[in-house]
Amino acid sequence: MNYVFQDPLDQMTHALFHSMSVDGVYARTHLFERVIDGLNALISRTREPETEILKFPPVMSRHHLEKSGYLNSFPQLLGGVCCLGGGDAQIHAAVDRFNGGQDWTPSLAPTELVLAPAACYPVYPLVAARGPVPKSGLRFDVACDCFRREASRHLDRMQAFRMREYVYVGGAGAAVDFREHWISRARELADRLGLAYRIAPASDPFFGRAGKILATNQVEQALKLELLIPMRSQERPTACMSFNYHRDQFGTIWDLRTARGDVAHSACVAFGMDRLALALFAIHGIDILEWPQRVRGALEL
Repeated sequence: MNYVFQDPLDQMTHALFHSMSVDGVYARTHLFERVIDGLNALISRTREPETEILKFPPVMSRHHLEKSGYLNSFPQLLGGVCCLGGGDAQIHAAVDRFNGGQDWTPSLAPTELVLAPAACYPVYPLVAARGPVPKSGLRFDVACDCFRREASRHLDRMQAFRMREYVYVGGAGAAVDFREHWISRARELADRLGLAYRIAPASDPFFGRAGKILATNQVEQALKLELLIPMRSQERPTACMSFNYHRDQFGTIWDLRTARGDVAHSACVAFGMDRLALALFAIHGIDILEWPQRVRGALEL
């Protein structure tokens, strides 16, 4: 007998989302957005002084993403922006093929844009254009609507999702301290929100045979840690925050230099906004009026 796995998160779908006929892409309800707004306000209240705030569009330079090394790591997740090119005749021909029941998409051509896979990627070329990094380093609060070509139909693995990040660029020691600081702050946030969690080393879904080596190195060196919340089960927790130390990866790629001339290091903490909101509903229930008062207070609901 075949058994179909019933994801316990599916029962929340109709209360929080509306289908848009594509797996992993949803219209969010006002109820869900109230919690997103509360989370954003809570995260903003933790912002450190001298942090530059940037909101990036959902698209970014293809050249910048290529230079950052994304194609060598996660090509299976990347989404490009394609448009109808050529003159009027070529465009009309594509439309005529569509109206005739034929496939019109071969007429699409790639543009200089890709869909942003994470919020922090546009930061590094921006820093590079400014010259040397000051002695105190640079801190950014960035947000972006992101896209990753995920195969999963589960609510906690959307194709279109929102990410908020705090990013540091500067000296190596300060980058490590930045990440450790945010691991501690993230624990405090999760406790305030009444969320059970554990923090563990993680490996990203690097592509291909070489990717297995990269993933192993990432775990062994603890370059990426994740805050895991058992919104589905203890055995299958969901990563809702990540804490990343890039070492000098982006500093080398973009020639980011400190005031002393050293290659800059970077680190970031990423908040999966939709996953965090989903975790709150999974743990505390659909009716936010029934949530613990301390949780509602933290989110100003």
